[in-house]
Amino acid sequence: MHETDLHDLSDDADYAASIEQASASVMLTRSESGNRSLSSETEGAELIYSKDNVAIHPTQFASERISGRLKLAKQGHSVFMTWIPYKGQSSNARLSEKDRNLYTLRAVPFSDVRSIRRHTPTLGWQYIIIVMSSGLAFPPLYFYNGGVKEFFTTLKQHVLIVRSLEDANVFLVNDFQNPLQRTLSSLEMPGAVSIGSAPSTPASGSHLTAFTDGGKTSEVLSQSISRNRQKAHDPGRDLSIHVLEKFSLVTKFARDTTTQLFRENSNGFSALETKSYGISRPRPDAPYQEEPEKKVPEEIHVPSDPLEFDKLALVWGKPRQSPLGSMEWATFLDSEGRITDSKDLRKRIFYGGVEHAIRKEVWAFLLGYHDYDSTYAEREYLKSSKRTEYMTIKQQWQSISPEQAKRFTKFRERKGLIDKDVVRTDRSLPFYDGDSNPNVKTLRDILLTYSFYNFDLGYCQGMSDLLSPILYVTEDESESFWCFVELMERLGPNFNRDQSGMHAQLFALSKLVELLDPPLHNYFQQNDCLNYFFCFRWILIQFKREFEYEQTMSLWEVLWTHHLSEHLHLYLCVAILKRYRGKIMGEHMDFDTLLKFINELSGHIELDPFLRDAEALCIYAGENGAASIPPGTPPSLPIENENSLLYSLEDEVL
Repeated sequence: MHETDLHDLSDDADYAASIEQASASVMLTRSESGNRSLSSETEGAELIYSKDNVAIHPTQFASERISGRLKLAKQGHSVFMTWIPYKGQSSNARLSEKDRNLYTLRAVPFSDVRSIRRHTPTLGWQYIIIVMSSGLAFPPLYFYNGGVKEFFTTLKQHVLIVRSLEDANVFLVNDFQNPLQRTLSSLEMPGAVSIGSAPSTPASGSHLTAFTDGGKTSEVLSQSISRNRQKAHDPGRDLSIHVLEKFSLVTKFARDTTTQLFRENSNGFSALETKSYGISRPRPDAPYQEEPEKKVPEEIHVPSDPLEFDKLALVWGKPRQSPLGSMEWATFLDSEGRITDSKDLRKRIFYGGVEHAIRKEVWAFLLGYHDYDSTYAEREYLKSSKRTEYMTIKQQWQSISPEQAKRFTKFRERKGLIDKDVVRTDRSLPFYDGDSNPNVKTLRDILLTYSFYNFDLGYCQGMSDLLSPILYVTEDESESFWCFVELMERLGPNFNRDQSGMHAQLFALSKLVELLDPPLHNYFQQNDCLNYFFCFRWILIQFKREFEYEQTMSLWEVLWTHHLSEHLHLYLCVAILKRYRGKIMGEHMDFDTLLKFINELSGHIELDPFLRDAEALCIYAGENGAASIPPGTPPSLPIENENSLLYSLEDEVL
């Protein structure tokens, strides 16, 4: 594909319309005074930056982007960001005005922004990702006409921005109107350095002693800094998992050390701070008093489930069946090996799964490695030709000499990350157990080969979790590779560096919860849990860590049938949340508590009842549920249209 095929969008109606509207807006701007209001929310604000043709991509297709105008405004000491899509200018009929309004950003204060990630690839469009203090990350904003540098230059004049030492493209935002953020900034936390400045020496323990209590906090901070340094030297660390872990660490650290951080403040806590953190600071001269006996918290009223979930599952969810066996499997094949009724087969697997003895054969169909109408002979020929192709790709990295590797940084980084991951992937299974296990080496070889097969995506943490069961079932290197390739066609967007695939699914999950349990959705909204990051691991690796190995394989083959919905995994998320809604709301869990609770569910979820619940929710939601999931949300299979694909072209090829 030529570069012009990727970037020449002059024939795109949406792009042309945005250009026309941009010209009109320039004329309007010239006729107005320099001080303008963004909206009623920021009335009287001074416009300090405006950029047209800034777009978001709800799907992976460039033609389905939504273009709009990005603005920065200052009101007093506060800076706000607004992005408004152009009205009535769309080349994609599937995206309604309601869909477009879902992405509108209105007067977002930078006091609520945690960081900004900048992407400036050599080829492709520059874009930024805004991450809020709550952990929510807005969809990437693509600058079709450039302007990222001007955006940061303008912002730098009004808001303190520091560059992360862990990633030169991440900039941390600090609002000095917030006492807690101001104090955290004064610590010179490791991993941050001012823009345009040389990296400063990370804060040592001696710099932190003023905020300690008997040295305990210093020890905690030192351990936290040590962990951060280790992660900073992990060049291949997956961004998605990294962001989630960092967010959890920062929020916990900020809350646990609030008392020490404000100890220097002679005026103590303000009323707002005391209310927010529930901390009372004793006077230095006050006599010692025993802590009063803690009051038993009053019982919290939990809103009833509007769907009467227990009854719903009984009405709409069908009982699970026994797994598909070899004799029944044979009835789905004709004399030459073709599947006679693929729809009926997928429905049968959806309700019962597959016996392990025939998984190797059946999974190849479910994943798309074999066509349902292929014959025995055609499948044998395909295996032979694909094995040759696999070896050709594998030899590409096997032929790299030590001297080449010294000059191939990205290869060394990915190889190092794969080597580290495979030795800790499912080692409790006899199939992967023991030193010098050949299956672990095969797992490594497949992942390295895939990183050469898919240069753009490469390798990210979590991929070894997805490959492991496939190799366990097929016990064949080439077939495992090609089945993994087919799986990544569906789940690859989970590992996009801009997290677009994960954000699309988390957004769809939030809309499904809003549809199927409004009280629970409102609870998450009121407790800053609306980003649904606590479901991140569930979606990223398809519940791999939540169930026993056998149950995971049963779940995957159910999901791969795409019976009822391609997004049954999202309904499964809703089903689990609804089953535990009473505990979540009754114990008034905040984000950190909820994240801990969700992680501790691992290994304690029974699959079959929740699959029945997910089926009931999917049927009940019907068209409204399908409409809540934006087009192109993974694991939807990609549409074969090369000219409309939005490729993630980074400045590094591999």
